[in-house]
Amino acid sequence: MKVISKEHKSVASFRSPTSSRVLLLSLLLITSVFVRPEQGQSPPKRTSRETRVTSTTPEEVELVRRSAHPLSGDVRDYDPLMEQVGDARFVLLGEATHGTHEFYRERARITRRLIEEKGVNVVVLEADWPDAYRVNTYVHGEGKDRSAEEALSGFKRFPRWMWRNTDFRDFVEWLRSYNDSRPQGSARVGVYGMDLYSLTDSKEAVVEYLKRVDPEAARRASKRYDCLGGYRNRPEQYGQDVATYSRGSCEKQAVAQLKEMEQRFAAWRSSQSRKPDDELMSAYQNARVVRHGEAYYRLIYFQNLSSWNLRDSHMASTIQELVRYMDALGGERGKAVVWAHNTHQGDARMTERAARGEHNVGHLMRQFHDGNTFLLGFTTYTGEVMAASEWGYGGRRMKLRLALSESYAGLFHQTGIPSFLLSFRGNDALTQALGRPRLERAIGVVYLPGTERRSHYFEARLSKQFDAVIHWDVTGAVEPLR
Repeated sequence: MKVISKEHKSVASFRSPTSSRVLLLSLLLITSVFVRPEQGQSPPKRTSRETRVTSTTPEEVELVRRSAHPLSGDVRDYDPLMEQVGDARFVLLGEATHGTHEFYRERARITRRLIEEKGVNVVVLEADWPDAYRVNTYVHGEGKDRSAEEALSGFKRFPRWMWRNTDFRDFVEWLRSYNDSRPQGSARVGVYGMDLYSLTDSKEAVVEYLKRVDPEAARRASKRYDCLGGYRNRPEQYGQDVATYSRGSCEKQAVAQLKEMEQRFAAWRSSQSRKPDDELMSAYQNARVVRHGEAYYRLIYFQNLSSWNLRDSHMASTIQELVRYMDALGGERGKAVVWAHNTHQGDARMTERAARGEHNVGHLMRQFHDGNTFLLGFTTYTGEVMAASEWGYGGRRMKLRLALSESYAGLFHQTGIPSFLLSFRGNDALTQALGRPRLERAIGVVYLPGTERRSHYFEARLSKQFDAVIHWDVTGAVEPLR
């Protein structure tokens, strides 16, 4: 039985059919939201008359050129962006690839301003919770790590360069210094992961926490999680074993343990003192990872079910749980900035994936927090990228092919501007011009230049998928840490 490729591999892996049953399941996984789903936006109806743009007119190029805000590296580069973001509680920063230096560097520049000027206090990564929480411990001035590079050494699994790179290391070091400079008693900015791949590490973290606070509860958790034993380095094997009836599902055990952790966390929420309890919050989030990760690894072996929807639902709900936790502390209002791929951050309803019933983080955050979410995408035309030629292989610098002329990056290249910010809000002419389907490139941690058109392009309506985009015509690869 063939496993569906993980979503990082290529855009081709997005193209799995979705059943209404699993779509409902994944939506139900979104817990603790601030707004009921029916109060959000409804997905637009797809029209068969709408055809993809296959050529670019001189008028479109000139419109983009006039609307573009060139980037020069100056400290005020992102003044227009800060004005557009306003007081949004959720700012989602994308990337067209998982291995581009400029994307990491510029997201760091933007995030620093969001922290200093907008009061953002939660940084969320497309990363596993345990690995990111080690970084969180470091930026809070706690733990045994003596440097940002040491704190990042927890990212051991493929693709290591995604977070173990010099750009992110420098940002983590800055954040540690920023937190250290905060007045005594004031809240620190945290760093957290929102992905669900860390099945074994997360279940072990839950048990270890309970051993410290409630040995009897730890024994119950250990007994439940024994069902998932033996899959540390191959969690996908668990899904295959269940799918081939080699073993039974561990769903009931994962659900039972999450319910117990939910009760423990709810008791903290209802307490009058409500002092910060980051260890409890982390254990609760790890139990959520086990619950949803167990479901994810089961579903990837059923090609009529959407593991993509389940994963993005988990990520969106994690963002909201984190902000809700900050709110519960009674101090500064929770505000989050999120670093993830464009395919997670841009509104999926404005891409070809909507016709397949797939949603993503950007779609869900807009739906639940309409008017309080800002989506920013990144594009590139050519250069180099850090990527692997196959899932699980080592990353290397790869030549990035010129973007197709009929793509958004191809259009942006024709402006002749090396790098620029393009805002859609308040620019009706630009929104209309870039609101028809056109090709958009997406490269994860695997790059397949030989089949690039099929593997890395999809149709999107960029001006409706994002609130703004940043384009760099020539980009370089991230520098991995040793």
